[in-house]
Amino acid sequence: MRVTIYDVADKAGVSIATVSKVINNTGKIRDSTRQKVWNVMKELNYQPSVMASALTGKSTETLGLLVPDISNPFFSELARTIEDRSHEQGLSVIMCSTDDNEEKEKKYLELLQRKQVDGLIIASSFNDRNLLKQLVKQNIPLVMLTQDDPSLGVTCISVDDFSGGFEATSHLLSLGHENIAILAENTSSSKMRIFGSRDAYETFGLTFNDSRIIRTTASVANGKNCLDHILEYNPATTAIFACNDQLAIGVLQRAKERGIVVPDKLSIVGFDNTILAETTVPSLTTVAQPIKEMGSKVVDLILETIKKQVQPKERILYNPELIIRETTSKCR
Repeated sequence: MRVTIYDVADKAGVSIATVSKVINNTGKIRDSTRQKVWNVMKELNYQPSVMASALTGKSTETLGLLVPDISNPFFSELARTIEDRSHEQGLSVIMCSTDDNEEKEKKYLELLQRKQVDGLIIASSFNDRNLLKQLVKQNIPLVMLTQDDPSLGVTCISVDDFSGGFEATSHLLSLGHENIAILAENTSSSKMRIFGSRDAYETFGLTFNDSRIIRTTASVANGKNCLDHILEYNPATTAIFACNDQLAIGVLQRAKERGIVVPDKLSIVGFDNTILAETTVPSLTTVAQPIKEMGSKVVDLILETIKKQVQPKERILYNPELIIRETTSKCR
């Protein structure tokens, strides 16, 4: 159970009012008593940021959402779905973009706790897992989204990245492409997508070459730079599997700038199936994640966790779907 202000008062041998005065730095209290209360709060891992909520016992009807990059269309679409579903349930959402920065992660977690949110949705990869473990230890309602971490002992919702990588690469191999470059991020999801690609090569009786993997961060600009690198160091490449749509779109734009006809001279597959995938010319072949289903489900689960005050330990894995459009064709 979550530690409450009553536990602090009992452990410190003082009244609840005294603990409240220490928290809010009000009233005349001996320094020794004040220090004793703070020591107990530290011992019980009781954060001042959540104390007001524990004291009043009231719900703020607010959820906290952490994403790595709100400019990424996948996360912006996911956040919109979460907000819409929360609104249907009478809740508000405070969203923070961490930029995969450890300092920002800590800062925003502290902010959300000060705002006394009822529960947290973590869609960011998160560098300092100890911060999340502390939240779990306090039994603060928490659900991981797009990030699967069994060590936390909380519910994780994600897509089957291994299957998605397998389907994307199998599609290209079936078209006769063998020299396929892979653009990936330094994330667990990209890692699983690469494993899926490797398995596809083995299934087709071919050898997977790790030198074809280029690791970068998700942006259109980086997708452009990656194609420049590929054309310089591996000009025999006939296809590219990008582990997200942003990188794929960057490749597509650079190919057009360099006069490379897609898909006649270069086939491209992305991952996510964001709204941008349908608006490119030619339209992007990509692996779809069920964004609306995942966003709605995570809100329903966090509400269930808040209501029952028990941290469930489910692993929900959605199946991705390969959407074949106009950026892939037979290898010529």
